[in-house]
Amino acid sequence: MQVKIYNSLTNKIEDFHPLHENKVTMYVCGPTVYNYVHIGNMRPVVVFDILRRLFSFLGYEVTFISNYTDIDDKIIKQAKIENLSEKEIAEKYIKAFEEAREGIHSLKPTYQPRVTENMDKIISFVKELVDKGYAYVTKNHDVYFRVNKIKDYGCLSNMKIEDLMVGARIDESEDKESPLDFALWKNTNDGGIKFPSFWGEGRPGWHSECVVMINSLCEGGKIDIHGGGFDLKFPHHENEITQEEAMYGHKIATYWMHNGFINVDNVKMSKSLGNVILANDYINLYGGNVVRYLLINTHYRLPVNFSNELVERASKELDKIFSAVNRLSIILQRNNLINDTLLTYKDEEMNNFILALSDDLNTANALSELYKEVKEINILMREKTKNFVKLSKKYQVINTMLYLLGLEFDFVKLTKDDLNLLDEYENAKLQGDFKKSDDLRQTLISKKLI
Repeated sequence: MQVKIYNSLTNKIEDFHPLHENKVTMYVCGPTVYNYVHIGNMRPVVVFDILRRLFSFLGYEVTFISNYTDIDDKIIKQAKIENLSEKEIAEKYIKAFEEAREGIHSLKPTYQPRVTENMDKIISFVKELVDKGYAYVTKNHDVYFRVNKIKDYGCLSNMKIEDLMVGARIDESEDKESPLDFALWKNTNDGGIKFPSFWGEGRPGWHSECVVMINSLCEGGKIDIHGGGFDLKFPHHENEITQEEAMYGHKIATYWMHNGFINVDNVKMSKSLGNVILANDYINLYGGNVVRYLLINTHYRLPVNFSNELVERASKELDKIFSAVNRLSIILQRNNLINDTLLTYKDEEMNNFILALSDDLNTANALSELYKEVKEINILMREKTKNFVKLSKKYQVINTMLYLLGLEFDFVKLTKDDLNLLDEYENAKLQGDFKKSDDLRQTLISKKLI
């Protein structure tokens, strides 16, 4: 099945064609680990997790990379506030991020490189850019990239150098040739961690790390898909493209994908407004399924709104799904027909659902297909004479859909006592012992058996 992707580089939907047959390489910019991640940080985690699952389902071998920026000015500042080392701060908030990732049911990336683990490669990369003339060392021992050396600078963000120059200025503390030039290496004296380099002790600029890590992990330094939040499009992703072109003469990625922002009660979430929602707080309060549902119920390129009303609505929709599929699971278990094996892309019953996901990851339409399946199993389960062949197949269809969307439910696994209780309840109804059946019904409801 042909996957279509909106490519931010060309601003149009394109057919996906991998660099290498039956293989997909994806890189998604990860967090700078200086504090607890907010719900906006989790949107690319969920979006690209589903895209990864889709490609794997379609038979591709997927390499999924997402980094940790574990050295940064913000980390150094936070280390001073908490009276911890930069390494301790990074480890603390990496752990918190991993809890959020697991809590929202996203798979662990194939690789999770860290900046501090790639410092020698970053320094060598910057030196080679200097040697090639694409970067220069200032009298302050900082290193900057010469933006005007790249003819198509702005190709991703659709910005022109002459437009960017309007109103741009060089800070007195900087020693740059152009206000557009960006830092590759900083000579620092702020009491934070430093690394030895050809230009003295300091630390790298933000924009080089992803380029270096991609080149160290991916053949030829090219990937199929580069993703992240819309806010990274400029300057971060633009500057990645620029450095790759300067060093290797090609674009770093074929397809660029950017997800939209998060709104809270229809207002953009931001620290300045004080409406930031911490990911783990929300996940612990409402559950990973609810948070994930809210993130996928809207197309990834559009803003997502969070509100109490939408949380309540999401909870109800998820309860409907759980109730129907749990009941189906119990029926199949009682008849020894349960089959937890996921389907493949060759199963026709998955066609419309996969078509939705393959259409620029239209998760909202995919959810609509899931609702249709839930409605159909409710109809089938109401029939006096059960069609167990259909019911068993529907169970596999829905389980496969849930897996691809990353929605996880703990469906009841019947014990011997559960089976006896269900039999006793049905016998009481047949014998007209309504008091006993009512009492048993309450017990069954409490155990989520009916």
